[in-house]
Amino acid sequence: MGGSPSHPTAPPLIAFTAVEKAFEGPPVLDSLDMSVPTSQTTVILGPSGAGKSVMLKLMIGLLRPDAGEVRFANERVDLMSERALFAVRRRVGFLFQQGALFDSMTVLENIAFPLREHTDLDTAARLTCVRDTLALLGIDGLIDRLPAELSGGQRKRVALARAIVLRPECMLYDEPTTGLDPIRSDVVAKLLQMLQREFKPTSVVVTHDIPLAFKVADQMLLLRNGRIHLGGPPEIFTKSDDPVVRSFLDGHATEEELRAIESEVAA
Repeated sequence: MGGSPSHPTAPPLIAFTAVEKAFEGPPVLDSLDMSVPTSQTTVILGPSGAGKSVMLKLMIGLLRPDAGEVRFANERVDLMSERALFAVRRRVGFLFQQGALFDSMTVLENIAFPLREHTDLDTAARLTCVRDTLALLGIDGLIDRLPAELSGGQRKRVALARAIVLRPECMLYDEPTTGLDPIRSDVVAKLLQMLQREFKPTSVVVTHDIPLAFKVADQMLLLRNGRIHLGGPPEIFTKSDDPVVRSFLDGHATEEELRAIESEVAA
């Protein structure tokens, strides 16, 4: 499994209560209740457009809910000023889906950026932090390269290094294996497991990658129609006979989904 279980009395680091969010059309999140246990890895599964990435953005105030409460360390994130949100975001590492590296900066400069922005460390201390983080992820030889000189797998590791260089208490991963082949996806899974053992952050992983989910999750949540369709430890999912759960895990469309697709094509 993913991380070490937290103390049973530890409150959840992140919690949603009756959260609603819509853009145009039906709600993306519909009176959603959800909690993320401290120092564990929560994996959020669901079809494209289900609102998984929206949930990540709500957690750190990049989006505000239309209704309901979003709490981080029992503080109402949805009511915070931008100034207060800055303090919350400093406690969070965010691995973006495409890495979001600065193309004009070297690997060293990319990873040192959060240190320069959020700490008083001098140049020598920042270099030590960057080297230690690169060594932890096995990519210390890339320090002087530009992003354009990196492979897809290397870019993921560099982006991960930047996300963890401040040693955050919370890690948010948005589709961490997108664009990677199965072998490199397995490498990413092992890195996430290693970081969980090393630092014990509270981690949230949004993914379509079912093998990754089962490798890293302490709890899994399947999002459907704006709500949690099934939530619990991975064993609940492997034992479930629910047709929605089975179709998602096995990669087969349900009859309802096929009818919806046929309607779209015919329209």
